[in-house]
Amino acid sequence: MNVMRLVFSGSGGQGVITAAIILAEAAVIYSGKNATQTQAYGAAARGGATRSDIILSDSAIYYPGVTEANVLITLTQDAYNEFASITRPGGLLLSDPRFVQTTRKADAKQLELPMYDQVMEKIGKPIVYNICTLGALIGITQILEPEAIMQVLEERIPQDFINLNMRAFDLGLVLGSQYQYRKFY
Repeated sequence: MNVMRLVFSGSGGQGVITAAIILAEAAVIYSGKNATQTQAYGAAARGGATRSDIILSDSAIYYPGVTEANVLITLTQDAYNEFASITRPGGLLLSDPRFVQTTRKADAKQLELPMYDQVMEKIGKPIVYNICTLGALIGITQILEPEAIMQVLEERIPQDFINLNMRAFDLGLVLGSQYQYRKFY
């Protein structure tokens, strides 16, 4: 990896920002990468538009914003409609068919994974949907070792919820590893 530009997008309350922070921390603390993470919220605390830009690099990062994403994750239709066009040609656009109806808005690999349905079927708690999505990203891209993410989860997540989050992360890894795709960076 030289430089990887990612955008997580969705709505407030989905854990988009938390997933982005976990990814950036894992990259810096446990993978020896440079990383930036920025975030933008809509006007509403819950349900408003949310976006987080993450840049991972082996070298210095001079600008923290993402104008052209190698990977775009959209967890709502509004996020897809607004941000699909920033996916760089040959990039990856990851969405969940329960919440996003995709069209051909980007010259990218568009991958729809039933992450939410899997979380509800296997875990039963929607609060870990974001961590399942993070697991799917790692399974697909292999941009970081899963252990780096697990380390940050153990440090950031309250003890009572670690097992739940680890199960969600593993579920996402399994979903994503079926679709390994590396041609976007």
